[in-house]
Amino acid sequence: MTHAFDLVLRNATVIDGTGSEPFVADVAVKDGKIAALGTFAGRGGEEIDAKGHLVTPGFVDIHTHYDGQAIWSQTLAPSSLHGVTSVVMGNCGVGFAPCRAADRELLVSVMEGVEDIPEIVMTSGLEWEWESFPEYLSALARRAHDIDFATQIPHSALRVYAMGKRGAEREPATPEDLALMQKLVREAIGAGALGFATSRIFIHRTASGAHIPSYDAAEDELQAIAETLKEMGKGTLQFVLGMPWRDLASEVELVARLARASGRPASFSLAQDNSRPDSWRDALAICARAKQDGAVVNAQVFPRGVGMIIGHDVSVNPFCLCPSYQALGTLPFAQKIAALRDPSLRARLLSEKPLDPIAPLAVMGRYFERMFELSDPPNYEPPLSQSIAARARASNQSAEELVYDLLLENDGQKRLYVILTNYAAGNLDCVLEMMQSNETILGLGDGGAHYGMICDSGYPTFVLTHWTRDRRGAKLPLPRAIRALARDPALAVGLLDRGVIAQGCKADLNVIDYDKLRLPAPFVVSDLPAGGKRLMQQAGGYIATIVSGEIIRRNGEATGKLPGRLVRGAQKPAG
Repeated sequence: MTHAFDLVLRNATVIDGTGSEPFVADVAVKDGKIAALGTFAGRGGEEIDAKGHLVTPGFVDIHTHYDGQAIWSQTLAPSSLHGVTSVVMGNCGVGFAPCRAADRELLVSVMEGVEDIPEIVMTSGLEWEWESFPEYLSALARRAHDIDFATQIPHSALRVYAMGKRGAEREPATPEDLALMQKLVREAIGAGALGFATSRIFIHRTASGAHIPSYDAAEDELQAIAETLKEMGKGTLQFVLGMPWRDLASEVELVARLARASGRPASFSLAQDNSRPDSWRDALAICARAKQDGAVVNAQVFPRGVGMIIGHDVSVNPFCLCPSYQALGTLPFAQKIAALRDPSLRARLLSEKPLDPIAPLAVMGRYFERMFELSDPPNYEPPLSQSIAARARASNQSAEELVYDLLLENDGQKRLYVILTNYAAGNLDCVLEMMQSNETILGLGDGGAHYGMICDSGYPTFVLTHWTRDRRGAKLPLPRAIRALARDPALAVGLLDRGVIAQGCKADLNVIDYDKLRLPAPFVVSDLPAGGKRLMQQAGGYIATIVSGEIIRRNGEATGKLPGRLVRGAQKPAG
């Protein structure tokens, strides 16, 4: 029997991604695109009764680090478990191409230090069948995945390839170096890189503790790359900012200058600094002025506190830098927990001072004022009265004593949540204000990175549950939230064929039981190469996630379909 369509979603409550109010319609898919929207008689090869359920565009996460995972895995999870159908990787200026064989160890060290991916995972999982960036894209294109992905050329890899040891040691680039970098960027953008990404933040270090190659690159180096994008009329610029001797406003002004020079869209990561709680407002004011001058500068913001998960079975805990704890490093997990129950070791660890960290984030394992129990489901907006510091004061004990005993619960698998930014006032009101700004886009899920520390790529489910349904106090309208998860980020990076439900657009869709949406606590799995561990977070309430017209997940379970492909460069709008 011949069918008019491949798939039809019947009687759906459509939230189309434009910000418009929901409406009831059938959605038909043919050849990977939305073929009809409304009421029609044609039948589908498969039909889903979506009555009473939401149908939304697939979500777009523009800040991930699946650069390695896209080589060793067909599944870009956790993102694809949370309605995300397209991701952008290569962020923060770190990645694996271009790369000569002699520099592989260095790029692995950069990724290990910046993104908390164990060295053994990368050396076991990467096949290195590339040297140039175009060859890396070809390696990605040969592999099928569950969702679509695009990538950017990373500054640290580019610098090392162009300058060798001098680039790794952050020496100034010569005119010859700049000319070679421009040639390589031209090559990468021409082959399909979505843009160029760099990091200037002091906490981004290699595994040995050295600053990464891009850290303090001169403005003339960034200007040369901006000029290359202008020459090509393609590509975006992505930045992570945070040089300690420059204030945020001066760094954002630099981004604005480069956006003007290139004529290309630029974005940077932005969060509320708990010690300077209003500096983000100055940053957004600069973005607004830049747009008045014709430059496109957006701040990427995360829709809750940027935080990390700590415990004995993940990368960081309050005692991990203590000598007596480090002496337990080779013990199997159960033996380590048994040792930690010894009162003499407890007394020793409570009295020891932590060693200086190689990874700066490790010290945040003692940020007791913004540390909370990780419940199930998690409370990502807990009152400060429930912080470890507040509870310890109330019970007349030290925060270290309270944490020590808590972390031994659940056979040593108890975890805590530390909120690093966006929480100066002990609530997420500043985040709501950021999300409502015309100068921001949602991002920073960091999927594929920080495997043992951060599990943030489930943020679309958090936005839908917390910000539109469950939060006490001000919320986001559901249509606006869907637009922020789908159309806005797609437009920001030039993926104009997706993020909205309209005839001719790419058929990336979610069918959602809104009332049953839930976000359980992250947990640890050991599914990385060489048995590496990572944090994982699932979701409930997604009836179906659809990529290019194929159902990749149904009721939380993978179907085995792998329609996801490498997206080469910006995409034209439908029609």
